[in-house]
Amino acid sequence: MAGKILVFLEQRNGEIKKASFEAVKAASAIADKLSIEAEAVTVGSEISNLENVGGYGIKKVTHFKNSELANYSNSAYSKLVADFAKEIGAGIILFSNTSLGKDLAPFTAVKTDAGIAMDITVIDYDGNDLILTRPIFAGKALLELKVNSPVKVITLRPNVFSSGEPSNDKAEIEVKDVSSPDLQTKVVELKKSKGKLDVAEADIIVSGGRGLKAPENFHLIKDLAEVLGAAQGASRAAVDAGWRPHSEQVGQTGKTVSPTLYVAVGISGAIQHLAGMRSSKYIVAINKDKDAPIFQVADYGIAGDAFEIVPALIEEIKRVKS
Repeated sequence: MAGKILVFLEQRNGEIKKASFEAVKAASAIADKLSIEAEAVTVGSEISNLENVGGYGIKKVTHFKNSELANYSNSAYSKLVADFAKEIGAGIILFSNTSLGKDLAPFTAVKTDAGIAMDITVIDYDGNDLILTRPIFAGKALLELKVNSPVKVITLRPNVFSSGEPSNDKAEIEVKDVSSPDLQTKVVELKKSKGKLDVAEADIIVSGGRGLKAPENFHLIKDLAEVLGAAQGASRAAVDAGWRPHSEQVGQTGKTVSPTLYVAVGISGAIQHLAGMRSSKYIVAINKDKDAPIFQVADYGIAGDAFEIVPALIEEIKRVKS
């Protein structure tokens, strides 16, 4: 396979996002396997942690810089990334399958005449060809595909490809000032929901399922999440029932998560849900059914009534913290 791998680094408020470090690690692994070069590109204004990219295996980062590019513009970002990909002869362009990545990748693919594969969860090899896997039919099946175009655009599902522990290596940063960015579209303001963590980026998550019996009982999840400093999650069954918003759904058709601690309350552990959280470092399951599949992946399990266990757990955590 000719050409280089180029990975796009997504920044928010001047910091590279965690999902981009995962993409860097994946790009480095592909480059090693195919014996080709890999480098990274980012767009924005001031970015504080660019050198850290070197710790995940890529040694060169090009930063297209302009104060007007601090917020996302699909017209400007896609033109800069596509032109740079052509300049260095990139055969593979990697993005994270975040909200921004899902928008930017197709624009870039059009501008580079590339085939595109989105929401990839597994990368295998057939000689020098990439065999890519993605979920389809709401996670009920997996599709293996190969992109045959000379240039390939690929988005990787966040929290699936581990970034691992970084080394102390630092990347070489080349800053290219952009004098007049193509701002046909521009994000003028970003508003973050106050006091609510995103399950995709949280280090601790408390999720609830149909075992809570009714939407009003999700106050147990909220209360436990508050004392733990955690994000609130939900199973697909709870979301489909209209009890919780889709933004909280953990699973193959929701968000894949990989926190340090995952607490599952009233979740039986369907395959779709396990696929979205089983890479969590520690899993605690609370379920009245001792034979529930969730206990097969849990590090710690409590077989009992969540309506008794969770309030007692909250009080004990408060006592310990005080």
